[in-house]
Amino acid sequence: MTTSVEDRVKVLVEAKIADREDLFLVGVKMHPGGRLEVLVDGDEGIGIQECAEISRYVGFQLEEEDAIDHAYRLEVSSPGVETPLASIRQYKKNTGRNVQVVLNDGTIKEGALLEVTDEHITIREKIKEKGKKAVEHQSTIPFGSIKTTKVLISFK
Repeated sequence: MTTSVEDRVKVLVEAKIADREDLFLVGVKMHPGGRLEVLVDGDEGIGIQECAEISRYVGFQLEEEDAIDHAYRLEVSSPGVETPLASIRQYKKNTGRNVQVVLNDGTIKEGALLEVTDEHITIREKIKEKGKKAVEHQSTIPFGSIKTTKVLISFK
């Protein structure tokens, strides 16, 4: 049942934001305990007002359709800093920012996100060898090799 609810919510969100080319759905997940999480982002970010409008629309439609037969709590928000990047559009939005990429083999790479294509990303990382000065190196990483990517926040 969870999957059909998640699929229905995806359709509802896509319908609500169809006239807003700057907004896009990141993900929908029904968590144990009835928390229905909807993550929406925008090329220039998304405001609380837009999240509230999406929440009202989706909540109203779900109630009208009686789509969920148990108590639930609908949460519509933008993905937080801790949320890994999930789509090429999110990667493109974060071009130029520092990211941490965890590869499928557990290797961790950190650097500036330089380029995003449909097949891979390119980052510029600083590699420091013992007793030597750090050297900048560009790494091209296929999406198939990436386990997770998170944006690194700098407080400098």
